[in-house]
Amino acid sequence: MNDSSTTAAARGAEGPLLVISAHAGDFVWRAGGAIALTAAGGRRAKVVCLSFGERGESARAWREGRTLDEIKAVRREEAEQAASALGAEIEFLDAGDYPLSETRELVDRLVHVYREFEPAVVLTHTLTDPYNGDHPAAARMALQARILAQAIGYHAPGKPLGAPPVFFFEPHQPEQCDFKPDTLLDITAVFDRKRKAMECLPAQQHMWDYYTDLAKRRGVQLERNAGPNLGLPKSCRAEAFVRLYPQTTGVLA
Repeated sequence: MNDSSTTAAARGAEGPLLVISAHAGDFVWRAGGAIALTAAGGRRAKVVCLSFGERGESARAWREGRTLDEIKAVRREEAEQAASALGAEIEFLDAGDYPLSETRELVDRLVHVYREFEPAVVLTHTLTDPYNGDHPAAARMALQARILAQAIGYHAPGKPLGAPPVFFFEPHQPEQCDFKPDTLLDITAVFDRKRKAMECLPAQQHMWDYYTDLAKRRGVQLERNAGPNLGLPKSCRAEAFVRLYPQTTGVLA
């Protein structure tokens, strides 16, 4: 077996997980299981929220007559509670949403995150989403920052980044976002943590059952693709991802 490939695989299995989320709730619905699994395994998981989702994902608060600052405070508290339920660190860049503007300054802040955190795996949004332009914007900035963080000549603290694999997590309407999953992650053991984290977000209560049902459906696909001999528990729960860069390996499996 190729030593470099086994080293890369081991680092992905043992190193930190970075999740770059456009809004304060996205990381919970789409990657809460992956985050909880990472934390349960004793590894660091960090979420970077580019915005609080204060304008586009806080409709109930606006109807209640809350001010912008009040809504930001509520969404921050909800996201902090959700991250805590999953076992993750969380950082807010407060870049604003609807629209989330792509700027050199924001990319530079993400470069600093990459250099300081040194993730082994990165999760973010898909590059296509006709329903929400903030999501592809977040993905583009996450990818650009990853490239810059690898450059030895880029002025930022820390060592140049390696090449952590990037996975796109599942969008709300996958068929419209050209999302065809090639990775199914078994989150059965930590799904109760994901559900608890979802319930920390009452501003989007309509999403709780949707993502519970989605985990069940992806769990059925996980069982079918894994085959009958892996000893998977009945009623699996799973999350779906698409890997952006090729997997490096010494063994096809």
